[in-house]
Amino acid sequence: MPPLDTLLHNARIWRGDDRAEVEVPSVPTGHDVLDRLLPGNGWPRAALTELLAPQPGIGELSLLTPALARLSDDDSWIALVSPPHLPYAPALARAGINLSRLLIVRTNDGSDTLWAMEQALASGACGAVIGWPSFVNERALRRLQLAAEKGRALGLYFSAGQATSSSLAALRLALFARPDGLGVRVLKVRGPGIGATLTLPLTHSPRDTPAPASALSLRQSHAA
Repeated sequence: MPPLDTLLHNARIWRGDDRAEVEVPSVPTGHDVLDRLLPGNGWPRAALTELLAPQPGIGELSLLTPALARLSDDDSWIALVSPPHLPYAPALARAGINLSRLLIVRTNDGSDTLWAMEQALASGACGAVIGWPSFVNERALRRLQLAAEKGRALGLYFSAGQATSSSLAALRLALFARPDGLGVRVLKVRGPGIGATLTLPLTHSPRDTPAPASALSLRQSHAA
């Protein structure tokens, strides 16, 4: 591939008119209304996506389960790094995720979380790495971005901080609870979708087997 084409396929490069012209390697989100707002019609591969959520338990994993199910069907590993609570396995299975391809990584602190995310992203074995770091900074995000590029993986992380205008993430979405589903606001994207707000139903399942809305959140583990 010519050097210019290689550069333009980098998810971090944005051109004012490139949404329809530059193919961005991606994985469909499984939510058609969201896919239509994203270059490549899905989550960007080899790039970072930031998901700003005020708190866990608003149905945030329902946003990701269709893509994770697709990746697990391809025998890709799915790594969840330092989730705040134990994901509810029966609901993930009903959403089509192959639990034998799911890794849950527990860490001791924020630095360990970032290190584990970096290693998983760069490994080439993971289709997606989802992390809940307690902090991020420009240096850490740059390392994660380079790792995602090396491993050609989806790199997603949840952030509870306030949205800012500057971020290394190729895609940034703000999540919020709504009575009829999960609210999603596009904060950063290549193309005209910035500022778009939509509501996604929490019962979405790629296998047409609805799961309870709350089950696709993160549930507290009561194991001893």
